[in-house]
Amino acid sequence: MTREEELALQGWNKRTAADEPRLSELAGMYKEIGMEIHFEPFHPDEEKGCTECIKMAAEKYKTIYTRSSGSCRERILRRRSVDLF
Repeated sequence: MTREEELALQGWNKRTAADEPRLSELAGMYKEIGMEIHFEPFHPDEEKGCTECIKMAAEKYKTIYTRSSGSCRERILRRRSVDLF
């Protein structure tokens, strides 16, 4: 099982890879909307898309994973129950 699959089983969703300052901007945005954030080292050889432009500096990049926090999940469930009636 890959690390990405392990994280998916724990509820994490892979979002993107970024370096600073965009990494901090994205983390702040996800926190602001109530998401939990997890960073993993970026491994260009494990990516499906083209990563040629960042292979030489891959150590600067992190892969961002998010999942709904408990409070975020509660808001979503409340909203869904309201929408049902």
